[in-house]
Amino acid sequence: MIYSMTGYAARTRSVRGGTLHFELKSVNSRYLDVIFRVSDELRAAEAALRELFASRISRGKLECRVSFVSAAGGGPQVGLNNEVLERLRYLDEEVRRILPSAVPLSVNDILRWPGIFGEEMVDAATLVPACLALAADALDDFAASRAREGEKLAAVIRERLTRMRLLVREVAPRIPAAQAAFNDKLRQRLLDAVQVVDDERIRQEVAVFAARIDVAEELARLATHLDEVERVLAAGGATGKRLDFLMQELNREANTLGSKSLVAEVSQTAIEFKLLIEQMREQVQNLE
Repeated sequence: MIYSMTGYAARTRSVRGGTLHFELKSVNSRYLDVIFRVSDELRAAEAALRELFASRISRGKLECRVSFVSAAGGGPQVGLNNEVLERLRYLDEEVRRILPSAVPLSVNDILRWPGIFGEEMVDAATLVPACLALAADALDDFAASRAREGEKLAAVIRERLTRMRLLVREVAPRIPAAQAAFNDKLRQRLLDAVQVVDDERIRQEVAVFAARIDVAEELARLATHLDEVERVLAAGGATGKRLDFLMQELNREANTLGSKSLVAEVSQTAIEFKLLIEQMREQVQNLE
């Protein structure tokens, strides 16, 4: 399976005392980079969540949002936890007794205090396992979304590979004839420029120059690299870095092909190769 680094998933689950909301989204990154947006009640879950993500995701910039909404705070009959309220009053008075310049607690501060609604405070020890279970379910959805996107990217890459293979098959048979014609033209120019010259020397010079402009080796390496790209795509998994390296190798061969070619048709093919390689590279940079 090929995975994109772009993905999204969201899950909600009712738990004792309220509702857990979990959201996970990711974009491209060279490494695994996790950013947490977690409510205070669930801070204790961050380390376990990070470990869970690392076990299933190798690359990408992930943003994880986890929140807990108290059921007591959302219903029509809202009650204050008198025990917590009394405790806050006592602490507020004690702080201002010791520090007279301290600012008293505002109504907003009190209403946002954990456990102020309902008759019992949220139990973090219960919330953390529920959060991890919800995260595991969301990761299944997240992986599925990345897989769907990855298959689309892989299809684009395979389409470009097919086009490159077709170009190699079209241009390869024409190169020997084109080079032979160019060699004859070069030989005639040498004869025209130097009236008296050893024919053996001309053949040697033409042969040396022909070796320099021979692109058969570049075409063979291009075909080999295309085979390797196909193999990596078929193997699946975390393929992004390997494919990115292969794009560099393909681009190197295309550059050499263009620089060595003295035939317009081969030069045009090299340009189209580079365009197709760049299109594949854009897709590869999105793969895990």
